[in-house]
Formats: sequence, structure tokens, C-alpha cells
Amino acid sequence: MEQVVTRNEEETIAVGKKFSERLTAGDVVALFGDLGSGKTRFVKGVSLGLGIHEHVTSPTFIVVNEHFGGRLPLYHFDFYRLKNIAELQEIGFDEYLDKGGVCLLEWAEIIQEELPTKRYDVHFSLGEKEHERYITIEQR
Repeated sequence: MEQVVTRNEEETIAVGKKFSERLTAGDVVALFGDLGSGKTRFVKGVSLGLGIHEHVTSPTFIVVNEHFGGRLPLYHFDFYRLKNIAELQEIGFDEYLDKGGVCLLEWAEIIQEELPTKRYDVHFSLGEKEHERYITIEQR
């Protein structure tokens, strides 16, 4: 397990970019943390690290964004507005896990029971200072 403290958005993006170096096809990254804790900034860093330079936003209303053009496809999920687990089947969640890309899952706690056992868990929490974030990364 590793823990990093970031002091601004750029540092959070840099942590995501560095983290992307270890990712391989089929990896799942579960992101846990409150609103505004840095999850989407981290995803932006991962996408940059993978060589994807398109604009990354949280797919809150559409559940998943697909990003191509880097060394691996990136499937960015946001489960914040997920109404029930049946919606996972509707969007083909299981198929995404087998597409040979990297799946980043914001609000992973909402689908805790559906998460694959082999994954990275990344926890985000607010620090005491403005813009300070604690990021904990654990491989399971």
C-alpha cells in the first residue's frame, strides 16, 4: 500500500500519470472518495499517462466514457447516479471488463459487491489545507 499527499490539482494529475505506468490491459481501478476529493483529476492524469490527450470529464449522466488513442483504451465509469445494480447489466459492465483496456470506476463503493477481486483500490480524502488530498493506492 502506498500513500501520497498532493497539494493542488496538478500534483493529483501527476500522481495519476505516474500510476498509469503500471497499468496493463484488463486492469480495473476502483476509485473511492467524496465529491471533490480528486477522483476525476486522477483519471485525467491516468489518461495523459496512457497517451490519451482528449478532454476527460466525469461521465456522471451517461455512466461511461470511452477514450482511445493511447497505449490502452480507457473506460471511465461514474456510478454516482446509478439507480440499481441492474443498470450495470444494461450498460454492459461485464463486457467492458473483458475489452482489453483499463477500467477506472468512480464511486466504486456503490457497486462494491460487483467489483472484481483483482483490482487496484485508490482512496481519496481531503486534507486539512485547501486543495490538499490524501491518495492511498492498494493492489488487491
